[in-house]
Amino acid sequence: MVFKKITLIGTSTESFDAAADDAIDRAESTLNNVYWVEVDELGVEIASVEERQYQAEVTVAFELQE
Repeated sequence: MVFKKITLIGTSTESFDAAADDAIDRAESTLNNVYWVEVDELGVEIASVEERQYQAEVTVAFELQE
């Protein structure tokens, strides 16, 4: 098996968990063979938005097709 990793950033106005879920949900709906996700960094944008925007940077690993 050969895997590829990509980085995604999920966002939410609710929580870090919801931001990570946003990225994971998108990965699962657009990629085949997702095997694992690593949460790399968490952040909150406050300067250019009305509400706090929670951000979760995740690395998604998926198996490449033959």
